[in-house]
Amino acid sequence: PTEAQHNGWRSITTNNSTLIQAPTGSGKTLAAFLWCLDRLMFKDPGDRSRSCKVVYVSPLKALASDIERNLKVPIEGIARAAERLGVPYRIPSIAMRTGDTPQKERARFTKSPSDLLITTPESLYLLLTSAARAGLTAVETLIVDEIHALVATKRGSHLALSIERLEELAARHPRP
Repeated sequence: PTEAQHNGWRSITTNNSTLIQAPTGSGKTLAAFLWCLDRLMFKDPGDRSRSCKVVYVSPLKALASDIERNLKVPIEGIARAAERLGVPYRIPSIAMRTGDTPQKERARFTKSPSDLLITTPESLYLLLTSAARAGLTAVETLIVDEIHALVATKRGSHLALSIERLEELAARHPRP
């Protein structure tokens, strides 16, 4: 692990809200996701019920798409390692919700929430004000990427309100 990942995990494992500040390419986002993937894949591998446990918020649709695509590699690698070791696991389901998400996929999340949701601030707001919000009651972890791009803007204020709504909705206080 990089220094940013090592230090981030130290905080994440204590159930604290964690801010990882490090240069681009240091593995900040992967640090958060690896912790989440470990819990999703191994916490109770026999449990096949689906509910959204992790919400990832990206300020850009393009970054959200990259994250969705790039998560497949660590998931496959972790699954192969688990198989070699004979450790039971399950592959987490992933959904993406942005302004470009087709209605059919939006309806699918409402009926059967994914384990992990990748979204934008605006789409998170819409989820929280629709019937799909029921799929967010089990959220345990909130990852906000590139937060510096949002904080000092109207989008940042809007996201802060959505995070408060998510905290009120979730059975557990999601750790940002």
